[in-house]
Amino acid sequence: MRSLFLKIFLSYWLALALFLVLAILTTLVMRPATETSSLHAQQDKLLADTVQAYESGGEEVARRFAHGVRDSQHARLYLFDEQDRELLGHSPPEWIMRVQRGQVRTAESWLGRLRPIQFLRPSMTTSEGHRYNMVIELPPEPHGVFGPHGVPGLGILIAVLSSGFVCFVLARYLTSPIVQLRVATQKLAAGDLTARAGSPQSRRHDEIAELMRDFDRMAGRLQDLVNSRARLLTDISHELRSPLARLNVALELARQRAGPEVGSALDRIDRESNRVNELIQRLLTISRLEAAESIEKLPVDLQYIIQEIARDAAFEAQTRHCQVETIFGETCVVVGSPSLLHSAIENVVRNAIRYTSEGSCVQVRLQRGQGAGEEAVVRVTDDGPGVPEDSLEKLFHPFYRIDDARGRHTGGVGLGLAITERAVRLHGGSVKAANSPGGGLVVEIRLPLAVPEASYPVIQKTSIAPVRHSLD
Repeated sequence: MRSLFLKIFLSYWLALALFLVLAILTTLVMRPATETSSLHAQQDKLLADTVQAYESGGEEVARRFAHGVRDSQHARLYLFDEQDRELLGHSPPEWIMRVQRGQVRTAESWLGRLRPIQFLRPSMTTSEGHRYNMVIELPPEPHGVFGPHGVPGLGILIAVLSSGFVCFVLARYLTSPIVQLRVATQKLAAGDLTARAGSPQSRRHDEIAELMRDFDRMAGRLQDLVNSRARLLTDISHELRSPLARLNVALELARQRAGPEVGSALDRIDRESNRVNELIQRLLTISRLEAAESIEKLPVDLQYIIQEIARDAAFEAQTRHCQVETIFGETCVVVGSPSLLHSAIENVVRNAIRYTSEGSCVQVRLQRGQGAGEEAVVRVTDDGPGVPEDSLEKLFHPFYRIDDARGRHTGGVGLGLAITERAVRLHGGSVKAANSPGGGLVVEIRLPLAVPEASYPVIQKTSIAPVRHSLD
């Protein structure tokens, strides 16, 4: 049982119901009804009077006496001799014979008083040496429900149901704030910084209520910190763009006035300037994605976007003698921003080209996912060294690089995959990385497909049939 609510509810209910039932049954055992109490006290006299009526007047007189007792005290009498013969002319049922043989507990014991039908079994031996046994079937209690003779079933039923209601309210009162806190925690973990547990009832000041208030204060503080960081990145990026623009202008003027002997130094300055400019652009992009709550929604054919990315990437891969191979299955149309989707997939492909082995092939596969929901799956596979298992999830964190030296060598700053993760998440999808069994890294992007009944025209749709080809 994994639900805290059910654990509290069932535990309290079982304990309270058990207590009530035992209390009722104990009271019933310890306090028998007045009518049955009188029969307890008179059982020996009833047996003696019945035996006297039988010995003096025979079966008929004894039967009339037993009928008188039944009419006045509502108790049935059965008289037996040593051979278990019934002497009042009755045909005793099986349970009476079992009482006569001592196989059933009588009302003399507390277990016998819990039975739905209670009995007494007095016995006597006359002066002539004859032994008689009598079975007295006691009258039923007027409030019996489950059994007609003495068990207060209606009282037990009401007690159990009322205790269940009380326990339900108590368990709900204890666990409802925890459920709210859990939902808010899940939203916060998913990136929703506006998630709050909500203020508990104004009169509630216990530990759980204080925990909810502390969570809301923590979430608010986290939201302020993240927003401050995003604003700082945006402000710094904007402030750096103007000096970089002036630096590029000065660099062009220097080229015109300088001689050929400083050309290589100026080229190095130009490359570094472009690199800083690209970093600033990526910082602005990731800041916009962090702050974005919605995106433009247009139908986009992923096959066209991947073909365009593959053509550009194949040209870049020539410097390392690599190839880019694309494999297409069914047509996959998603709804979203064409530019964001292009950037998300391109960052993964360019990252694969950067780290794949020289002279190898980077494969980009597009297909429909196998699962409950309709998804488009973009899978990019390289032939590089792979990634340590403990770093796979960190690949999509901003500025994370497995090896700083390798990052400087390849020109990466650790923002490309972070942009991919945020762009894919804005489209309702997911991205993950895994090491390929044969070596290399596999990055898988999953995006929800557009609904089939969409009536608007597909943006960037091509009529190219699904093929498998490679670009050199």
